[in-house]
Amino acid sequence: MRTSNEHGFTLVEILVTLAILSAVLPALLQVFSSTARNQALSDNQTTALYLIKFRMEDIEVNGYPEVGEESGEFGENSRYQWHSIVEDVQSEEVQGVRRIQMTVSWQHLGKERSMSLHTFVADRQKTPAAP
Repeated sequence: MRTSNEHGFTLVEILVTLAILSAVLPALLQVFSSTARNQALSDNQTTALYLIKFRMEDIEVNGYPEVGEESGEFGENSRYQWHSIVEDVQSEEVQGVRRIQMTVSWQHLGKERSMSLHTFVADRQKTPAAP
């Protein structure tokens, strides 16, 4: 029994607190770990999207792209690789249009990840301007 001038916690109170913490703490650590992994993946995807747009703009700035495939890396020590496929669009209605597929790939937690975008580029010399 406690008297009015005693301060502190009893052994039972401390044991109950430790039991609650031992039950809750692993779940909280798992949430933090999962959040960190998801944030890293999101950062990688954002970077990949930026790199895809950068590479597509580079292709489009150089004029009407040649049909074919190319691959490369973004710098010497980059962990991102790119692969592009340029092909003619087969259509009787439209001529002088090429489809560009750009894929950027990288490693994340031991798994190959990739992101792709597609766009179309018209040959300005063959495609008539819209009225």
